Amino acid sequence: MSKHVSLKASRRAAIGRNAVKKVKAAKAVPAILYGTGLEPTPLQLERRAIDNLLSHAVGENILVNLEIEDAGSEGARLALINEVQHHPVNRTILHVDFKAVSLSEALVAEVVIESVGESAGVKTGGGLLEQSLRSIEVECLPKDLPETIEVDVSALELGQSLHVSDLPQLPGVKYKADPELTVFLVSEPKTADDAAAPAEGAATEPEVINEKKPAEGEASAKAQSK
Repeated sequence: MSKHVSLKASRRAAIGRNAVKKVKAAKAVPAILYGTGLEPTPLQLERRAIDNLLSHAVGENILVNLEIEDAGSEGARLALINEVQHHPVNRTILHVDFKAVSLSEALVAEVVIESVGESAGVKTGGGLLEQSLRSIEVECLPKDLPETIEVDVSALELGQSLHVSDLPQLPGVKYKADPELTVFLVSEPKTADDAAAPAEGAATEPEVINEKKPAEGEASAKAQSK
């Protein structure tokens, strides 16, 4: 199950582009806390703290005890890191969205799927283990939220697959995806003939669109013979 970690935050008095620039200049990260019946609250986080938290997390959808300074009795909030925006080039954290959750209410979150073991079809048959679904939405109480979903693939032979319906049944966790969706597949090893073969449905010869026109000499000869 997912562990709750503590993270300190402080309120942002100002919002807007200039305010965000000041936050970044102070080596902090802008954030926002929202939730049902909760007025959206602009926050800022110490950059080193959020960097350290996310660097040790398997995924970004993790539960935190958000400790908001100068917020009185409402300063501590259980929240889900719902989205993290990164710089497209250097991958630094630009913004964090927190969603307030309740211990007594179910939440929906995306959880990473990981394979465990080596597939028999890969080990002895030279196949390739393909993962079609990297993560899946789950519904559960905060206390039941898994950090990852581990799937044992060691029994998979060539041509066999595992679907959402085959994922481990975790206490209190409901999978929010089509049970027939493929998660893992052990594909047959490709041969040289497979690589050289044309794609299915491709024409082996070009289709003749227009009849070939006679050469100029042929056209003259035909005209004279008439």
